Amino acid sequence: MTARDDPVSRRTAAIVFAVGVTCALHVGKLPVAIPVLREALGLSLVQAGFLLSLVQLAGMTLGLVVGLTADRLGPRRVMLAGLALLALGSALGAMAPGTGVLLLSRVVEGMGFLLAVLPAPGLLRQRVLHAPTLSRALGWWGAYMPLGTALALFFGAALMGAVGWRWAWVLLALLSLCAAVVLARCVSVDLRSSGQGSPTAWRPRLKRTLTAPGPWWVALAFFLYSGQWLAVVGFLPTIYAQAGYGAVAVGALSALAAGINMTGNIGAGRLLAQGMRPGVLLAAGFCAMGLGSVITFTAVGYPVWQYVAVLAFSGVGGLIPGTLFGLAVVLAPGEDTVSTTVGWMQQFSALGQFIGPPLVAWVATQADGWQSTWWVTGASSLLGLLIAGRLQAAMRRRA
Repeated sequence: MTARDDPVSRRTAAIVFAVGVTCALHVGKLPVAIPVLREALGLSLVQAGFLLSLVQLAGMTLGLVVGLTADRLGPRRVMLAGLALLALGSALGAMAPGTGVLLLSRVVEGMGFLLAVLPAPGLLRQRVLHAPTLSRALGWWGAYMPLGTALALFFGAALMGAVGWRWAWVLLALLSLCAAVVLARCVSVDLRSSGQGSPTAWRPRLKRTLTAPGPWWVALAFFLYSGQWLAVVGFLPTIYAQAGYGAVAVGALSALAAGINMTGNIGAGRLLAQGMRPGVLLAAGFCAMGLGSVITFTAVGYPVWQYVAVLAFSGVGGLIPGTLFGLAVVLAPGEDTVSTTVGWMQQFSALGQFIGPPLVAWVATQADGWQSTWWVTGASSLLGLLIAGRLQAAMRRRA
């Protein structure tokens, strides 16, 4: 009997996506706050880059561990713990007297963010059994970050202007608690996890994941994507503010650049459901990001063309995460290693986001401008094209 789509599956997918968006707000709140924090706390550009990427520290170091835990304890339970920790970190940041405590709060937020979002594909894999619906749901899941970032960029400046950045942090903490309540009430308890029973059950799952080629190629591709995307989109408010744009224009332009990434994510899910080869989608995304970043950072004096290039960079580049989330579920060595595979991918994604913004900021500082930073993103895109071919080959072998 073929699994069919049903309203409960769609409702679960919608709730999981909404939870992801609330988590992404905590990442997206910082880019628009950087000018305010630099003035209030005296941050340097490189310090701002680390503040931007420090939320990824937990994912960079603990992604695999959290994936193993989610496969063992159940994804819903781990997501609830993550939302509570995310709220705690945001509340701690709201009370930060200086840079040190603010940096610590970003570490706590990063741990909560990791726990809340990493198990989501595994939860979708458990609850959405209709394959085309699952592909679309994973495509939408890939869009949680750009949508949350866009909302934070668009409304963040106005919110911080009205209540201040500290109260904005408090409101986001309360929003995370509300998301936890909705998830607890509207999504049923975890199914029996395959890892229960033996205390050493995590070892064979870990070995199977790390000895399979698919999880490695997916993780490396996400590393190359995430670092350059956050570096470009994360510093857009700073770039436009330095160019003399007003706060409203900076928020609107940055929000559109981040939000348009959704189109690629959602489009990837639909195209995969229709049978499009994932290698083609990945190659298109990396080509657009490479060319878009070169034009963005070199077409000085042509602001319209630069912004069009940014939109192509983010929009077409969105094909990459939407495709990779689908591949992670398919290329996992088994049903009981989905969250572990996603954890490995998340670990590399976080590593890219941790390295990318400070590296681009360092290059911009050394060159006394943004005109030389294109080589960082360009090199990432070239390597991404090579890995796209490897992933397509892995899909052929899996088929």
